[in-house]
Amino acid sequence: MKQHLKRALEIAIVPFAAAIVFFEQTLIRYLNRVMAAVAAWPPIARLEAWLVRLPPYWALLAFVAPSILILPIKLAALWFGMHGQYSMALASVIVGKLLATAILARLYRILRPTLMTIPWFARGDTWFFYWRDRAYAFVRAMPAWQKAVALVRAMRARMTELVSALFAR
Repeated sequence: MKQHLKRALEIAIVPFAAAIVFFEQTLIRYLNRVMAAVAAWPPIARLEAWLVRLPPYWALLAFVAPSILILPIKLAALWFGMHGQYSMALASVIVGKLLATAILARLYRILRPTLMTIPWFARGDTWFFYWRDRAYAFVRAMPAWQKAVALVRAMRARMTELVSALFAR
């Protein structure tokens, strides 16, 4: 009975977990590239240099502040939804989530050394990434995930061949 339950849970959860892992990794990778390009702009570079020099609890405040700054976008999504403009509401949620993720990921990258000097933050950070990595390892070890990865690699290889052949003419 235990094996049947485990298999049923795998079938139900694996596609969802795999989609989350794939989406998160892809989103963070590309958002990091975009934010690194934005950080090359001199005013942003100066702001980042200033942020790096903040004391630990001021750095923590700087880290959580963008969550508050995204609030107007979330309120706009609510307003659109209340007025029946569901596509605008969805677009607002997506834009807000992308913006918040990009900003928080960049701030985390910049402020992490300072934030890790706060003992409770360091413990929470270690705990979170330990469990995230275990969840990722669980998903990556599943045959369905490995088959999907092989399929994506094969598709990429085929697309590379097609593009190479197209430009070789």
